[in-house]
Parts: sequence; structure tokens; C-alpha cells
Amino acid sequence: MRRRMLDPRVAILTRFAAAGLALLIGSAGALAQSGTPAPQDQGKAPAGNAADANKDNQRKADEFVEAQQAINGPAGNPECVWLGRRVVSLMWRDDLDTAFRHLDLYDRFGCPGGHVQAAFRCLTRFGGQIDPKVAETLSSRIHACWINPGALPQTAAASPAPAAPAGNATPAPAASPSPAPSAAPAPPAK
Repeated sequence: MRRRMLDPRVAILTRFAAAGLALLIGSAGALAQSGTPAPQDQGKAPAGNAADANKDNQRKADEFVEAQQAINGPAGNPECVWLGRRVVSLMWRDDLDTAFRHLDLYDRFGCPGGHVQAAFRCLTRFGGQIDPKVAETLSSRIHACWINPGALPQTAAASPAPAAPAGNATPAPAASPSPAPSAAPAPPAK
């Protein structure tokens, strides 16, 4: 049998291709393994997460019960509460496409659309008091507005109505109310 001689250039290219393939396979294995946590870390994480998840689930269940007791009609139903608060949250974050898709589901469950509008109106009144860096302030404010859409910020609720002057006494000049908190600044146009 006659042995075929390869061109030296082909032999070099073949060696480079084999080395490149080995490097690619080795790095793919390393990349696939880098995303998994170490085995000793896996035992510690679920214990803390399970307690947090149970606490979070209990808080959500309590919120649904609170809403059902506070709101008469379908707006207090758990599915309406969940979808409605989600719609209000998405509208606040300017994700209107997703909000409208959720609003379609909200309507399909027979939930009142006016309650979403009232809750969002309430949320806009509290705009200056919501810290965008703390997600819990937004969700708690949305829940409070869902329960009581007529809520007012404390600065507006605390100002008493002026009393009628009695007799010939001249009324004292009214104190100027403190400025209401301004809404969050609008994001720059793209």
C-alpha cells in the first residue's frame, strides 16, 4: 500500500483546526459549568429562600383577604386584585403595551375597569412619596390605593377647611399651604 503524502500546508492547517476544536470544546465545558453554584452553597440558599418565600406568600394572601373585606363587588375578588394592581404597576412604569394586555385579561374576568382608573389616579397623587429605588414602596402604595382609591397625601388631607369668621372679628390671614410633592420627573424622550 502506498502512503499518500499531504501537502505541508494542509498538515499545518489540520493541526491548527484540531487544536482550535479542542480549545472550543474545553471552553464550552468551562462556560457551562461556571453558571452553577458550588455544591456546598446549594444547601444554604434554599433554607433562607424558603422562609422568605413563605413569608411573602402569607403577606400576599393577607393582602387578598384584606382587599376582599374592604371592597364590595368584583374589584375585591383575588383575580381582580392581582391583575388590577399589576396593571397599575405597569402603567406607572410606562410599560403600556403589557399593561393593556393585562387589562384585557382584567376585563375578561369581569373586573371593573373604573377601579383601575381610580387606583392609578390615587397613585399619581402620591408620586413624590414613592422611592423608585425601593420596590416595596411602590407595591405597598399600589395596594393602599387599590383598597382606598380616594386616599389623599397627608399634606392635602391635613389642611383644614377655612372656618367662617364669627361676628365682626377680622380673620387672620390664611397660612400658605406647603407645596405638594411633585410627580416623578418624566423620562427623557428617545
